[in-house]
Amino acid sequence: MKRVTIYDVAKEAGVSLATVSRVINGSNVVKSETRDRVQDAVEKLGYKPNAIAQGLALQKTTTIGVIVPEASFTYTGQIINGLIDVAKIYKYNIMLHTITAGITDLKSIIEDIIKSHVDGVILYNDRDDLPEIEELTKYHIPIVIIGSSLQGEKLASVYTDIEKAIYELTAKYLEEGKDNIAIIEDRKNQRATSQMVKGCEKAFKAKGKKFNGFISIPSDARTSYSFLTKYLKNHKYDLMIGYRDSQAMAIINASRDNGLSVPDDMEVVCVIDTKYNSMMRPQISSFSIPSYDLGAVSMRVMTKMLNDDEGVDDMIELSYLFTPRGTTHN
Repeated sequence: MKRVTIYDVAKEAGVSLATVSRVINGSNVVKSETRDRVQDAVEKLGYKPNAIAQGLALQKTTTIGVIVPEASFTYTGQIINGLIDVAKIYKYNIMLHTITAGITDLKSIIEDIIKSHVDGVILYNDRDDLPEIEELTKYHIPIVIIGSSLQGEKLASVYTDIEKAIYELTAKYLEEGKDNIAIIEDRKNQRATSQMVKGCEKAFKAKGKKFNGFISIPSDARTSYSFLTKYLKNHKYDLMIGYRDSQAMAIINASRDNGLSVPDDMEVVCVIDTKYNSMMRPQISSFSIPSYDLGAVSMRVMTKMLNDDEGVDDMIELSYLFTPRGTTHN
């Protein structure tokens, strides 16, 4: 079936392309009888205005650029769902860009985004530093960062405080006299790893102790599991903390391979809760972080920024909940 274009509408209504464009974009300079003819033609032909072309006439694309790292797709899937649901309500389109380590970087994606004339950018940040944000701010478009508490002009942040979550967890174990605690590095989420370590260090310092339990994954290790299988032959902890579900599973399986029982010999906590944590045996204790809400709230903040709403909260912290399961005693 032939796609109906603006040219077909103009021909059917007997008007110019410019007149059709004005009617579609709500201009009040078109005579009412002419507007009626155009609208009748649109309805008769079933014409659907192209969102980007329509937006350009308004100096808006009604499109938001969303950037997420490919390595974080398992976690960011729910964030994207939240974004899309709210975008539909406010009639915005989402243009999704992914960063793939070693293939695409943020700088090149920013160039593509600016060429697309998006109205704003929502970026999931899994890094400690983000110098490219300065480049984005030069274009004076609203930016919402998910996962970082950054501030600036036309910049808002929606996040959960992972550092605080790990601090509270560690403090609880220290109160119970369990200070042999380890955090395993997540090479795909260095920023999260840094937050986890900071939270643990803070809890140890409050007790007059020093945290020495950071486990770095060697660059030549193919997987966390292959490394841990060897590492746990000579190491044992009261508690091991991993960021992703796959890392927590690697800890549990490597422990079993070395004759360690979870949670009797060693407890395990995963920071990010996913459906897989409940499928594992024992089920994995973790933090319920509202990933869908992170996306939904970020998109709502973006719509407020685009409409220049007064009193937009540019720093929104969402709560988390620790969910104990079978890999911890409580």
